[in-house]
Parts: sequence; C-alpha cells; structure tokens
Amino acid sequence: MDSELKSFWSRFFDFNWKFGLFLILIVCIPRFILVLNANSSGSYGSIGLIMAISAIAPFLFLNKHGRKEIGIKKPRNFKWLFIAFVCGLVGSVLLYLLGQILYDTSYQNWYQYVGKSYKIPTDISQTDKNVMFAIMAITGMTFSPIGEELFFRGIVHSSFAKSLGEKKASIVDSSAFALTHISHFGLVFINNKWDFYTVPTLIWVTSMFLVSLLFIFFRKKSDSILGAMLCHSAFNLGMIYCIFYLL
Repeated sequence: MDSELKSFWSRFFDFNWKFGLFLILIVCIPRFILVLNANSSGSYGSIGLIMAISAIAPFLFLNKHGRKEIGIKKPRNFKWLFIAFVCGLVGSVLLYLLGQILYDTSYQNWYQYVGKSYKIPTDISQTDKNVMFAIMAITGMTFSPIGEELFFRGIVHSSFAKSLGEKKASIVDSSAFALTHISHFGLVFINNKWDFYTVPTLIWVTSMFLVSLLFIFFRKKSDSILGAMLCHSAFNLGMIYCIFYLL
C-alpha cells in the first residue's frame, strides 16, 4: 500500500488518526489563541498567517499520491461545483436569518459580532462601502476557504478516515472545525472585557458543525476538495454580504 506521507515524515508518523490529532493540536490551538488576541487587539494580520500554514500543510507533509487522496485533483462532476456554490450561499443566509430572529442587533447575534471586526465606518459613502465589500469578499472567498478546506476537509479528514472510516472522520474534523470557531464567536471581547454567550455559542458551534458536514458532502460529490472550497467560498460571500448590507 502506497504511503500518503513524504518519506521524511513517514519515519515519524503513519497516516492515521494520531497524525490527524497531531495536526489539530499544532494548528487549531495556536489559531484559537491568535484569533482571540486579534479580537482584543484589533490586529488581524496573524489570521492570514495561520490560514497560510493550514494551506501548505498538505504540500509539506504529503506526497503526490497523498495529495490526490485528500482531494487535490480535478473534479469528477462539475455540476456539483455549481450546486455547492448555491448551497453555500443559502446556508449563510439561513444562518443570518436565524441570528436576526433570535438576537436582532445585539452582539449575541454571531454576524453582528463578526461584523464588528470589519470596522465599517458608520458614515461611509455607498461607493466606498461597495469597494470595501468587494475587498472583504475577495479576501473571505479565498484565504479561509483554501486554508481551512485543505486542512480540515483535506489532510485532517483523510488521516482520520484512514483509521476510523468516513463517518467517524466527518464527526471528528467537523467537531474540530466547529470548536475552533468559538474564538470567532462565543468567547467575545466587548467593551474591553471578555464574555461568554452560552446559548448563542451552542447555536453557533452546532451551525459550524453542520456547515462542515455540508462542505464534506460536496467534497465527496465532486470527488475533489474544490467542491468543499467553493461551498465554503460562497458561504463566506453570503455572510459578508449579510454583514455589509442586511444588518
């Protein structure tokens, strides 16, 4: 059986759940801390760094066979890429509606809190707002979809699947993805102090878990990590649109 790992790394690891757990620990814990620090300091440059590390992980650890195994290949069915994009948009709007119904304009609404980090001036002109939206949308549709999908639905999912099977791997990597996002909303920094919103956090984490399963679904249907990336990219586009124009 061909090894997925490059020869150097295969001396230290097997491509299994232990390797997947190792990746989660070395990436997700620092990411959690960096996001919290960014929320309190207002400086988000470190987030780009962690996304870059997530994106290069498969190319650092895996050989050509391993990269193909995690979905870095041409999609089998291109219609699923379009469906993935539409479903990502729909998912983000549904999450917006849920937040509005339950929490309206308070920071218990996840989109309200995430939107705070965008620092949209209250007196911004429509033209400048459109330009700012375009910049944020392009950034949101590229960096995190590429980094997180190559990491969570790619190398982490596949390493757990090799040992535990697809269903259990989906639960593990979706749980890791969802819990990591507590640093984005849940443990919040407002009025120069930290707070924790228990019920909104449970809803947010559950939503992120379900969204992760959606990304996994489209990775399988397209037979390529690109299906997950496009669904994720569309989700981020919808979220950013809602924050800019609907809140």
